[in-house]
Amino acid sequence: MPLKPTPDFGFGTKNYKNKRMDIHPKAKALIFDLDGTLADTMPIHFQAYKKVLHNFGIDFKPEIFEKLAGIPAVETITRLNEMYGTNMNAQEIGHLKESVYEKMMHKIQPVEPVVALVKRYYGKIPMSVGTGGYKRLSWKSLRILKLDRYFDILVSSEDVQRPKPNPDTFLRCAELMGAKPSDCQVFEDGITGIKAAKTAGMMYTLVTDFYEVTIGKEI
Repeated sequence: MPLKPTPDFGFGTKNYKNKRMDIHPKAKALIFDLDGTLADTMPIHFQAYKKVLHNFGIDFKPEIFEKLAGIPAVETITRLNEMYGTNMNAQEIGHLKESVYEKMMHKIQPVEPVVALVKRYYGKIPMSVGTGGYKRLSWKSLRILKLDRYFDILVSSEDVQRPKPNPDTFLRCAELMGAKPSDCQVFEDGITGIKAAKTAGMMYTLVTDFYEVTIGKEI
């Protein structure tokens, strides 16, 4: 259910950076993406992909990464094969990228406006994490940021047959929270995640309207 952008909530706009993030008055349950939403992991993921793909002659650019944000690593490699005409083993290279990423995870930083929202509504409204990442590394990210205590529900790409941009991840979150999809508000940083939220019939907020995105920077 797409929502018309408003100055109060900034749905789908780029005009309200540094505004205080809040939930929609009709929201009865909250779903948070992880990478780029709760955790500022995207620069780390980008550098991990860049390092691995360099060996295959691919000059990985931020704009390509942005298009693929939220898609699991193995599927990302499959799509890159299609884009660049390469023949990388998707399983092998996808998991290699995750291994390189894990070695840099200690550099993760919180996305402060989103984390502040989580802490503000913790215990007041059901919350869950719906991520295109893998379960083990997703929980590790939350532990690094000391956010694991705020969530009992985490749905990863391994928990659904069709991950983002399909709606299955968010619909499963809603089911586990005991909430109707139309009562859920999704917080996302990626195009694929916003598409998933729309298809699921959920309210959504593009969190990059509230913090500086630094995907291409060195870390």
